[in-house]
Amino acid sequence: MVGSTPEAQHLDCDVVVVGLGPVGLMMSILLGRRGYRVIGFDRWPTPYPLPRAVTYDHEIARILGDLGIDSDNDPAVEFHDDHYLWINKDDEVLLEVDWISQAKDGWRNRYWFDQPALEDRFRLIVSTLPNVTLYQGFEAVSLEQDGSSVTVGYREVEQDGNATKIKEGGKSGTFSARYCLGADGANSFVRKSVGQELVDMNFYYDWLVVDTTPKVYPDYKTAHYQMCITERPTTVVPGGPGNRRWEFMLLPGEDAREMEKPEVIWELLKPFGLDPAVDVLQRGVVWRFQAKYLEKWNHGRVMLAGDAAHLMPPFAGEGMCAGLRDVFNLAWRLDLLMQNKATESLLDQWSDERREHAKWYINFSVGLANVICVLDEAEAAERDAQMIAEHAEQSKLGPVSPHEAVLGEGTWLVGDELAGKPSVQSRVAYKGRTGRFDDVVARGWVLLTSAAAAGQTLADGQLALLDSLGGKVVTIGLPGSGAEVIDVNGTTSTWMADNGVHHILVRPDFYVAFTAADESGLRNAFDTVMSAAGLSAGASV
Repeated sequence: MVGSTPEAQHLDCDVVVVGLGPVGLMMSILLGRRGYRVIGFDRWPTPYPLPRAVTYDHEIARILGDLGIDSDNDPAVEFHDDHYLWINKDDEVLLEVDWISQAKDGWRNRYWFDQPALEDRFRLIVSTLPNVTLYQGFEAVSLEQDGSSVTVGYREVEQDGNATKIKEGGKSGTFSARYCLGADGANSFVRKSVGQELVDMNFYYDWLVVDTTPKVYPDYKTAHYQMCITERPTTVVPGGPGNRRWEFMLLPGEDAREMEKPEVIWELLKPFGLDPAVDVLQRGVVWRFQAKYLEKWNHGRVMLAGDAAHLMPPFAGEGMCAGLRDVFNLAWRLDLLMQNKATESLLDQWSDERREHAKWYINFSVGLANVICVLDEAEAAERDAQMIAEHAEQSKLGPVSPHEAVLGEGTWLVGDELAGKPSVQSRVAYKGRTGRFDDVVARGWVLLTSAAAAGQTLADGQLALLDSLGGKVVTIGLPGSGAEVIDVNGTTSTWMADNGVHHILVRPDFYVAFTAADESGLRNAFDTVMSAAGLSAGASV
């Protein structure tokens, strides 16, 4: 349900979501599908019509698959069978990253998308959920909480150029919820209301971000590449179907407003073959790339996610990805709490997991920037020589594989080197259906046991606990193994055999909670993880 104005002074709901970008919209969907009443609002009267993020990785493709959005067959999404190249001023390759291959979760390493179109898809899904109501053009003006609820005050606003102002005669009031999510961006009102400030890593670079729709889609040496040149570091990437993005680093002394002028932008685009007579300039704006994070993300009944909790340079393409991971990790926890099946420690663990994971990507992105943003000729020459030599060695093995981060300590078995990471996913055959495991077998809590260990299982109390969480237990094996789930392409079976494990517990956010080699290890690991989450199986072993 999409509303235009809150009609009552007090609207009680389960969760109020402040900020309706992709992060807030996804949270509204995830909770709405679980049957919770959600109210979301955003201070902008209409959704933002221009792209901000343009890319996401295989993990986000899997998350979107949970919403029914197939990144391999969606009009708002595309992929390119090209590797990602870093090149210098002499067109020498410094680095080649594998953005072609399929990851072990069954999705491609990298996708490109149109953000407004994707957000429209999210809103369409929301329209099918009568328990979710979204309000555009309402800003939060107060936030209070006690031991059982959060109360948010709002007022109606209208657009005033690039800002908003109070709407004369507009509505105002308060409503209460069991929990509140602040997904309201870098200048988050919710974050300020709980008295928190981002930790500043003192990283600042201004870049001109240019989005275009070329009449004829340009064909370059590769679909996506990074120009590591002292004259002006430049990023050239797709911008979703039919669109192209350029990012130009501002040089010392350049004025942001001057650089945003169309005539300046077209001059920068000229070497790439774009023509203002036929091609469309959507937007050119200077963004300040920053690196910041929040130390604690949950404060009583208030949680912070997305840019409200972390900011990172875009060089790894992980900013929006981190925000979507935030809420995909949080939704199942709130579900358990609102069912009175877990303790508030589950939110502390969420904060710890997501903070450290986001910090890894922030540091990774800053590290990339320190290589890309070099303007000194001598330093660039030294960088190029080293990277060319490393690339020559790496080329013997193939392109560099994409990065992989590990969660901070939380609701998984710390010390298990296979846990705290996304689970692998096979194409499987199950009960007459064939497809990705998520689609044809189960999502949520899933315990996979290899066919070779089919007789090993959890104790009765543990099975009852897993069942109360909506969990599923299945055996998986190669054709001819007798397993109920047939591992068609062998991805999971091979992964288990290579790592010497027979059991994997996968969480609702697709992360591995633990692995085990035998029944004793399985039962001990299950109790450890569930107890840490405030859950108990009773007399389980």
